[in-house]
Amino acid sequence: LCHGGARGALVATWAPLAAWAPFCGSMDIRNDVSQLQKLENCSIIEGNLQILLMFTTGAEDFRGLSFPRLLMITEYLLLFRVYGLESLRDLFPNLSVIRGTNLFFSYALVIFEMPHLRDVGLHSLGHILRGSVRIERNQELCHLSTIDWGLLLPDAVDNTYIVGNKLAEECADVCPGILDVEKPCAQTSVNGQLDYRCWTSSYCQKVCPCGVGSACTAVGECCHAECLGGCGRPRDNRACVACRHFHFNGHCLPSCPPRTYEYEGWRCVTAEYCASLRKVSDNPRDASKFVIHQQQCLSECPSGYIRNESSIFCHKCEGLCPKECKVGTKTIDSTRAAQELGGCTLVEGNLIVNIRRGYNLASELQSSLGLIETITGFLKIKHSFALVSLSFFKNLKLIRGDSMVDGNYTLYVLDNQNLQQLWDWSHHVLSIPVGKMYFAFNPKLCLAEIYRMEEVTGTKGRQNKAEINPRTNGDRASCKTQTLRFISNVTESDRIFLKWERYRPPEYRDLLSFIVYYKESPFQNVSEYVGQDACGAQSWNVLDVELPLSSEQEPGVTLLNLRPWTQYAIFVRAITLTTAEEGRNYGAQSEVVYIRTMPAAPTVPRDVISMSNSSSHIVVRWKPPTQRNGNITYYLVLWQQLAEDMELYVNDYCHKGLKLPTSSADTRFGDGDGPEVEQDTEERCCPCRPADGQLRMEGEAESFQKKFENFLHNSIIIPRTPKRRRDVVAITSPANASSAEPPAPSRAGGEPKPDFQIFEDKVVRDRAVLSRLRHFTEYRIDIHACNHAAHTVGCSAATFVFARTMPELQADNIPGNVTWEPAGKNSVLLRWEEPRNPNGLILKYEIKYSRESEYGGVHLALLQPGNYSAKVRATSLAGNGSWTGLVKFYILGPVTPTPGRSNDGYPSGTLYASVNPEYFSASDMYMPDEWEVSREKITVIRELGQGSFGMVYEGLALGLTAEGEETKVALKTVNELATMRERIEFLNEASVMKAFKCHHVVRLLGVVSQGQPALVIMELMTRGDLKSYLRSLRPDAENNPGLPPPSLRDMIQMAGEIADGMAYLNANKFVHRDLAARNCMVSEDFTVKIGDFGMTRDIYETDYYRKGGKGLLPVRWMSPEALKDGIFNTQSDVWSFGVVLWEIATLAEQPYQGMSNEQVLRFVMDNGVLERPENCPDKLHELMCLCWQQNPRQRPSFVQLLESIKDHMAPAFRTLSFFYSSENRRRGSGEPSESETDQTPGEDEPPASPLPTHKDSSPGWLPNGTA
Repeated sequence: LCHGGARGALVATWAPLAAWAPFCGSMDIRNDVSQLQKLENCSIIEGNLQILLMFTTGAEDFRGLSFPRLLMITEYLLLFRVYGLESLRDLFPNLSVIRGTNLFFSYALVIFEMPHLRDVGLHSLGHILRGSVRIERNQELCHLSTIDWGLLLPDAVDNTYIVGNKLAEECADVCPGILDVEKPCAQTSVNGQLDYRCWTSSYCQKVCPCGVGSACTAVGECCHAECLGGCGRPRDNRACVACRHFHFNGHCLPSCPPRTYEYEGWRCVTAEYCASLRKVSDNPRDASKFVIHQQQCLSECPSGYIRNESSIFCHKCEGLCPKECKVGTKTIDSTRAAQELGGCTLVEGNLIVNIRRGYNLASELQSSLGLIETITGFLKIKHSFALVSLSFFKNLKLIRGDSMVDGNYTLYVLDNQNLQQLWDWSHHVLSIPVGKMYFAFNPKLCLAEIYRMEEVTGTKGRQNKAEINPRTNGDRASCKTQTLRFISNVTESDRIFLKWERYRPPEYRDLLSFIVYYKESPFQNVSEYVGQDACGAQSWNVLDVELPLSSEQEPGVTLLNLRPWTQYAIFVRAITLTTAEEGRNYGAQSEVVYIRTMPAAPTVPRDVISMSNSSSHIVVRWKPPTQRNGNITYYLVLWQQLAEDMELYVNDYCHKGLKLPTSSADTRFGDGDGPEVEQDTEERCCPCRPADGQLRMEGEAESFQKKFENFLHNSIIIPRTPKRRRDVVAITSPANASSAEPPAPSRAGGEPKPDFQIFEDKVVRDRAVLSRLRHFTEYRIDIHACNHAAHTVGCSAATFVFARTMPELQADNIPGNVTWEPAGKNSVLLRWEEPRNPNGLILKYEIKYSRESEYGGVHLALLQPGNYSAKVRATSLAGNGSWTGLVKFYILGPVTPTPGRSNDGYPSGTLYASVNPEYFSASDMYMPDEWEVSREKITVIRELGQGSFGMVYEGLALGLTAEGEETKVALKTVNELATMRERIEFLNEASVMKAFKCHHVVRLLGVVSQGQPALVIMELMTRGDLKSYLRSLRPDAENNPGLPPPSLRDMIQMAGEIADGMAYLNANKFVHRDLAARNCMVSEDFTVKIGDFGMTRDIYETDYYRKGGKGLLPVRWMSPEALKDGIFNTQSDVWSFGVVLWEIATLAEQPYQGMSNEQVLRFVMDNGVLERPENCPDKLHELMCLCWQQNPRQRPSFVQLLESIKDHMAPAFRTLSFFYSSENRRRGSGEPSESETDQTPGEDEPPASPLPTHKDSSPGWLPNGTA
């Protein structure tokens, strides 16, 4: 299925399922754009697609590249650091489905650090079946807010992660059809916001009317239920673009037919086909056949199963699944060598362990060698100074002895200086059916340990004294060990106090001290040697205990900083002098004992969220505490009604508008954790301390981010060959919840809050339903966690949340009828009852009244005589109630209007009509006139750039010049996020432009003020701003249009056209204040005109400088008097004109290059000027010097400048220019008067911002800073 066409049109060319071939495997495309040709014939990628690490590519490299055959990726799509790629719309125009059978760190679509990507553009993508989306750190990426990700991945939309991209307010995210009369894209609601959905400004997002997750034809007909991504015919499972479940013989099916098997999670294959597949491996010997297990064709049997030798099926293992490893004689001298035997259960050969150093050896060796059950040859442990125990051979049961050391020894243990234990023989069984054991030079291995092994292994009597030498084994250990007994222990929640009997060796002076070993142990199955190695890594905490001062006093210790309600394993060992020559190898050690600390109060419940599902119920949900410190038995829930904010009582809502309460959130339950709710807070409020749950979530998010980036970089590196939730949820957060007890809530105003009753309940689950609550009322809800020792240690501190019940639908209705009585000659008094039990408090009453001969509401200062009807409604915190029935009344007698009173204010009488007093539209401030153009006459063609107010487009306007003719124009829009004040300013600046009619000033052609968005229609300057145009003429410019650098005649022509436009503005008493090459525009016939005002402030933001607290200043173009005193007049514009001449001569180099803005400011104020450009013609430099006179009165006017160069201008200048016009001759020379001076505006107003209106009697300013 091929999708194409702009503006959301869908052009479908359907291909049958049988035409899907060929399938391609996983693709890793990197470094070179030519690698993309691998995708040429792929319709299905059975695996993943990674496009990454192309640093030398540009946008032109991707133009013309398209792979329309690609319909589906079964795993994931990853894009990472591909330079020059601006969109995927042409690259993969028909990619419809990403299945996500295997994910990239739980994501099916990852777009990460794509520096030039402007939009995603996958306009045919309709389904992501598994996994989520991560789009991060793409500084130019827009059109993310216009995509409804819930349509693509309805089950995982809460896990989408889209951060660090271009800010939405900087994007012009306009969907097709909004700016013209074409049918717009479909609208969906995301986070309660209804908006149009599209991938780009030309392609709508597919919204199928058949329901979320369904598929449709190009014209909106429902496909078969088994179709994904679309179809060629409705309700036909043979016409699908892709299959929801499985594909077989051209059909999409919910499951595979009999005698076929699921393969790669989406298609069905026969047993013969499965048997023909081979597992991909770098080693041809490991390229094993596929197997069949539980109706699936797999590359290998799952864990716990082994392949049947006589078939391709799997069967369950007895115990551990065997894995044979043929090693010959394998030496393990490092953890890396041990990892090569990972998973092996049978080692066919001999093992030699020779490990002298390493980090965390015990756990590393156990993870690699812990599954070995059988060694067919011998086991030799030699020179392994790092080993304390051999318990890392956790499952070793048999050393068969098919080959032996020196033909005699099946187990050979030699020169291991720190080896203290072989195995824990109380839990381990080992058999050595043939051969002998040899132990020598193991000074810390006691003979008792060796003799115990003889008994267990059945080798007793095979070895002689020379093979287990008592003089070289255990000679430096305390092997004659006495068992120490603990006398007493006292436990608290965070400490254990122990005492044990005093050890008395034969020679008391040999006793040095005691060492206490302890660690957390949920189970009573630890050994003192497990987790230890001689390099210092061990899982035990160690505490040295000095001998008591008195020889009669029992030794003891207090273990501190323990966790409450936690079981600890503890043993103590006496440290003695050992001297083998004197035979005093005595020692003492206790058994391992297990002691549990006392319980303590738990920490607070985590992540509290609340939801009101009716006017009388609130549902609260939370997670258990991080530290339970006991067995949680129940949660204590307390709730109390809160008084409304006293500020709500003192506001005049009839005149100031409605101020709704902000202390609670509109809460909804999501499927999981919701995002933190952002709430408006008053400036006087301080942020609360983040709750424990919030800090934990922030830590988890930071940890997850690091893990993702590590996973990304590890996944994309190939080694060299020898590598928010979108539901709005009230969460425990600084805004509405905390784990610290706050002060009692205070409300504005001096009145004390009512004393509301506190209710409580005990619940055993992690949720509670609060019932019999008052409608539309705010409650504070506290949750305490309580464990089994709550009666002694108390419950946890409270975590709390604020929640408001839903409104009662009829509660704000006024009961009964409205009555009236005369209250004077021209007024009446209306009476009604208050709502008996409103939603919160009543904020105002609205009265709608009219004379019976009029329609709609009227707004009168005084009521005229006649018959009237009125109705009333109440407005509470929850909104408006229902209107009452009409009451009819009359006003008698003639009324004399009060002179001088404006009818625009509210009447002083009792009645008035109230509409939203905060609302006003652009049409209230801007009145359409003869410049108004109908929106239906405007067609948008393409984007031109970003202005200060919004995007600027190229378009067509019908009937501007002649009836029925189309004119190419520039269309300025205002950003959809702009404030109402910005929209009005946008239209008012267009009004200023209506006064300009000069060939060398960009013309306003019309305004579209009716409807949204407002449009300003300008003359189209196809060659852009003069600064960009001049730079394109540089010989080395990439975008050079093929034109030579300008000649002197060309430069003089540009200068004359700019001077002519400025002379016209000067004659009309306007001061530009920001004349620069960036604010001049170049037309199709190369004519230069003054300003397409506002196209440049955002684009060339580095050309401006903020001085002190003032607005942005173009200091490099400003005159000395403008920098010193803030004076802007025609003479200061002439100085700027000189800088523009310098820009023309240098092809738009940066003035004062190499200086900072502060340095430029000081340099110009100290009478400095720009240096003469290299190869600058004398005539042009003379003009610059005239413009840069330090005395403003010595600078020529623009008319005088034109007098000096008029003979060098093209012939057309005489007929088109203002300089030669009769208007200029009538006005005279255009010399400025003293009044034509503009002082710098206030500190808060940028000097480059426009004056909103102008009068002929005083100068104005051009709207050069906005668009």
